[in-house]
Amino acid sequence: MDTAHVKYLGGLRTEAVHVRSGEKIITDAPMDNHGKGEAFSPTDLMSTSLACCMMTLMGIAANAHGITLAGLQARVVKHMAANPRRVERIELAFELDGGALDARQRALLEHAARTCPVAMSLSPGLVQEVSFTYT
Repeated sequence: MDTAHVKYLGGLRTEAVHVRSGEKIITDAPMDNHGKGEAFSPTDLMSTSLACCMMTLMGIAANAHGITLAGLQARVVKHMAANPRRVERIELAFELDGGALDARQRALLEHAARTCPVAMSLSPGLVQEVSFTYT
């Protein structure tokens, strides 16, 4: 089964439709690359999908071990490089209400995040700076 159908809308914009759900994502080229910056760029989506994947794997690990992920959120910062133009570094800062978690539980969640499929699929040359703050 197809995962998505993507069409070019013109003006450096695309529309991706998730086949199973019908959900849509619009992308736009960033302002520093001839676009309007009115939606996620493809590299924004890549960087953001890393955070989403890490959170998903943290959720799976939390469910399996009876851990609550209250207040889990992430800040994503994408850093571009030139020649060739590419994402060279992604900063991810996770925050969660985890003051009651012990060292073993924190290590379990952090390992799950760092070994998510997106993290493992990205080029080893792409720097993933990941931090966790427990409040």
